[in-house]
Amino acid sequence: MGPYEISLATGVGIYVILAVSLNLITGYCGQISLGHAAFFGIGAYTVALLSKLGWPMYLTLAAGLSSAGIIGVIIGLTSLRVKEDFLAIVTMGVAFLFVGIVRQQEFFGGEMGISGIPSHGMTKFAYLCFVLVFAMLSILFSWYVKKAWIGFAFDAVADDEGTARTLGLDIKSYKLTAFAMGTSMAGLAGGLYAYYTRFIVPETFGFIESITILSMVAVGGIGSTFGVVFATVLLVMMPEVFRFINDYKLLLYGALLFGVMRFKPEGLSGFYTLLTGNKEK
Repeated sequence: MGPYEISLATGVGIYVILAVSLNLITGYCGQISLGHAAFFGIGAYTVALLSKLGWPMYLTLAAGLSSAGIIGVIIGLTSLRVKEDFLAIVTMGVAFLFVGIVRQQEFFGGEMGISGIPSHGMTKFAYLCFVLVFAMLSILFSWYVKKAWIGFAFDAVADDEGTARTLGLDIKSYKLTAFAMGTSMAGLAGGLYAYYTRFIVPETFGFIESITILSMVAVGGIGSTFGVVFATVLLVMMPEVFRFINDYKLLLYGALLFGVMRFKPEGLSGFYTLLTGNKEK
């Protein structure tokens, strides 16, 4: 693999973690989030700032994961009384709030962002392998959650909160757990992204990025780990392989999102069912 292919594969691995993390919140627990990129950014900015202070990589990544998870729980606590469209509006506001804060504060680099992030100290291929290990762990964790008892509880909350409550499920706890899991993984993806690019700016983590991540989940099939991973690889690589559509990437994502929601709500996971004759477990 050449440097370009390694760089592209590394980006795909990071976005796989990011899309799987949103799928835990939206796909498994039915909470629509339009501000997921903010937690991606929290992880990236945490890692960037701490690494410039001389913290080792394993501590900065742990801090990025933890900070995004903690803030995710705080946002989750403030959002427990709202759902569906209102929850989407609240999370969308989080994305705008995050970008506004980092843009206005010189501590976060302002409009210019943070540059000169220390190197991860690995070769590009070694870092690719490092990222892919985390991507695989994220996928395995997602599968485990889906098959475990907590996954059935998430399904019950997503399908009908009233029925889930009559079964004795603590709705608030499960919603917060899903938010904590998903936002923590997004923070990890952000930390890996900071070491990958070594330069971050506020626009990278804005509302448009949140819609891009949501598109990966929706096109793959909301709640489907297989479909989300496949759609992420497809949507990240497509603008790179077909350069002529790169300038129309957002238009493409929007069209795919509309088309899937209108004509094939199960997304690419529907092809898995068609080929195997079984729904994804």
